[in-house]
Formats: sequence, C-alpha cells, structure tokens
Amino acid sequence: MSKNLQISRAEELALDQAKPSRQRVLLLFILFIGISVAYLDRVNVAVIAANAQFLADMGIAGQPVKIGLLMSSFLIAYGTANVILSPLGAYLGPRKAMISAYLIICAALVIGGIAGTFAILIATRIMLGIGEGLYYPMQNTFVKNWFPSKERGRANTAWIIGQSLAPAVAMPIFTYLVMTYSWRATFHWSFALSLIPLALLLFFTADTPRRHKRVNQRELEHIEAELACQSIDRNGHRTGKESLRELAGSYVLNYRFWLLMLILATNSILSWGLLSWLPTYLNHERGFSWETMGWMSSLPFIVGLFFKIISGILIDRTGRNAPIIVVSALLCAVGVYSGVVIENNYVAAITIAFGIGASSMQIPAIFTLLQALVPKRAISSAAGTLNGIAVGFGALSPVLIGFSISITGNFSTALYVIIGVILTGGLLAAILATQRL
Repeated sequence: MSKNLQISRAEELALDQAKPSRQRVLLLFILFIGISVAYLDRVNVAVIAANAQFLADMGIAGQPVKIGLLMSSFLIAYGTANVILSPLGAYLGPRKAMISAYLIICAALVIGGIAGTFAILIATRIMLGIGEGLYYPMQNTFVKNWFPSKERGRANTAWIIGQSLAPAVAMPIFTYLVMTYSWRATFHWSFALSLIPLALLLFFTADTPRRHKRVNQRELEHIEAELACQSIDRNGHRTGKESLRELAGSYVLNYRFWLLMLILATNSILSWGLLSWLPTYLNHERGFSWETMGWMSSLPFIVGLFFKIISGILIDRTGRNAPIIVVSALLCAVGVYSGVVIENNYVAAITIAFGIGASSMQIPAIFTLLQALVPKRAISSAAGTLNGIAVGFGALSPVLIGFSISITGNFSTALYVIIGVILTGGLLAAILATQRL
C-alpha cells in the first residue's frame, strides 16, 4: 500500500507539472487591485472640496484658486515622478519599486487625515503624486516581464479597467463618508484600503516568473519562450541595453510623437479640470444634494468605461486610430457644451457626463498609435515621457478653472475654454488622420 501511495503521489506531481500554473493571472488581479486603489486615493479631494466644513478647516472657503491647487499640486508631482522616477524600476525591480510607492502613498494618506493646515495638506498631495508617479510605470514593467506579447493586450485591458471602475465607485462612497462622518474619514478609509495592495505586492509577487516559487516549469516555458527570442537579434546574438539617449532619440525627433503628446495633453486638461471641479459644480452651480451629487459624479467614469470598450473594438476592426480621436473630441465638445446651456439640471449633468466619458475613447487610440510610431525597444521610455508631459499640462487645469471662477463667479467661462481645448486636440488628430494613421 505504501508503494501504491508513492506512485499515486508521483502521478499527482506529474499531472501538476503537465498543467501550467496560472500565477500570472493572480498577478494580473493584484495589478488590477493596485491601480484601482491608487486611482481611488487621488479622487477624494474632488469630493471634499465641495464640503463647507473642509473648506473652513483648511481656511480656503471662497478661494477657488487654492482649491484647484489641491489637485494641481498632485498632478505636477505625479507627472514629474512619472518621467524621472520610472528608471528606478530597472534598479530596484518593479516589485520593490511598487512597494516603496505604496509606502509613500500610505504615509501621505495618514498625514492627510490629520492635517490641520492647508500647507500640510498640499505637502501630502505632493507626496501622493510622487508615490503614484513611481507606481504607475511599474504596472507596464510587470506585464512585459510576465506576459508573452499575444496575451499583453488582454492583460493591459484587465488592469486599465480599474482606472474607470475605482473612481466610479469612490465618488458615492466618499460622499457618504463625508455626509455621515467627516472629510477626514475619506483619508482613513483610503489608507485602510491601500494596505491591501501593499500586502499583496509584498507576499504574492516577484519581479519575474523565474523568481516566483509558485510558477511551475510549464508556465515558465510558456512565458519565457517568446521573451528569449525577443532578446536575440537576427544574427543570433543577444541584444544589449541601449543608453537612455539612444532610446529617446528614436522618438523625440518624430513630429508625430509630439502631436500625440499635445492631443493627450488636451485630454488631460479636460479630464483633470472637469473631474476635479465636477462635484463642486454639481453641488453649488446645479444645486444637487450631497447624496445625488455623489452618484452623478461617478457617471463620467461609468460612461468612459463603455467608450473605452467601443474604442478598442473600432481600432481592431478599422486599423485606424486618429479618426477615433477626432470623433471623440467632437462628441466631448457637444456633450460639455450642452451641459452648459441646458437648463434642466439632471439633463445637463448627464450630457456633461456623456461628454467627459466620450473623451475616454482617445486613450486606447493614443497609446495604440504610439506603439505603431515608436520602436519596440523605446516604448516604455516614450510612454512615460508622453504621459508625464501631458499630465503636466493637465496639472494647470484645476487651478486655472479656480482662477476663472474667482473672476467670473461661475463655471461657464471655464467650460467654454475646456471645449476649445478639446477641439484643438481633435484638429491635431485630423492632421494624423489625413496620413491614414
């Protein structure tokens, strides 16, 4: 019986080895949780900026420029860190870099929850931007290390969805926390949730499949077969690492890259400007109650999720990207403009949500077009540069909208400017569309 038991266990072991493990699926779930919580952490300020008690505690009631600075300071730090700190992934490895990033994020949330002055709160927003700016590029590094190219499209889609779902869920939840407890509760809740991806990254990830104890030989062979081929040139020699200057030179001299950057910048100005001020607009300008404002603020993210899916389908079926960006800009401009002029508050809020959501079509098209324009070896560097500079432009939007409100006393002028900006992006995309891109 002992011999039979040994044979049975040997058969079980052989069967386990015959089937590839699925640790990369668990990793993808962790990446989804990580980006979802990160995006959730950054939007609480948009909700509490509409809370009278928060404004009084920070001494910024009636000072819309300072309110806008709360989001702009985060974005400036985030965009800068995205470009400057991303090379740390090569030095530390993506796992250590992401754990370090989440430690910074957690510290920022703890201090933010006990902040007693506006200056301290601004400092925590800068800390949060640094942490999230370091974190974001590492998601791409993990996908590149763990997934063969034929699986990367689905892998990227799976974690990017968190960027839309998390804020959609967060807006009504944060509204409830402020209404039931206080604005500080949004920081406490965000901190508690941030411990989850921190623990998952610490105990269940490794930089590469070969370093992960739960990856069996079959899964390792599946992942590494193509990666090994990619590291060998046509002459059979292993490719060496190129300098940062050589990588940058492959795209900085391409004017289409800079057109894409400007298009993404117009999208960033729209997204961060309107989403930073949308809860305040709905509450103060349109007169929605706190409870209604919460779920109304989540609508752009819900609509945007569907538009991202539509964009991906259209890109695959047509092979064109620039025309989708043009259509997106037109739909966005029509939606936001209608929200300004329509008198019915509910219809206005829905059309603005439609407009902001329609702008989400641009994101898959921009990065798909980038991948077509930039050599494969330089895509990480190019994407970081593109996103970092574009977010830098977006960082100006919240404070400029606040400045416009302080001068005019309403949101209308700022919204008209935003419409002009997004149409400018559509015009730039039309240039690329004439080139059949």
